[in-house]
Amino acid sequence: MTKVDSSLQSQNPISSAQNSVDNVHQAVNHALSHPTAQTTEEAQNALSKAKNAVDQAFDQSDSPAVQQAIESLEEDKARLTSLE
Repeated sequence: MTKVDSSLQSQNPISSAQNSVDNVHQAVNHALSHPTAQTTEEAQNALSKAKNAVDQAFDQSDSPAVQQAIESLEEDKARLTSLE
């Protein structure tokens, strides 16, 4: 039996970066609405992972999607910094 890829969208560096940025946005929103050391740390971890994903995507393409991911990441980083 062959293994079937159940993903509707193949993962590439750009879609991976976009997904990571979406995760950061959710984590930052959660940290802002429930400001604890744990939620802040989770948001910072998500931010770090997304930064790596965006850097990898940028290495392959300087497309508008990557630029938007970079801008969104910077906005969420600034929002998270407001907690400190």
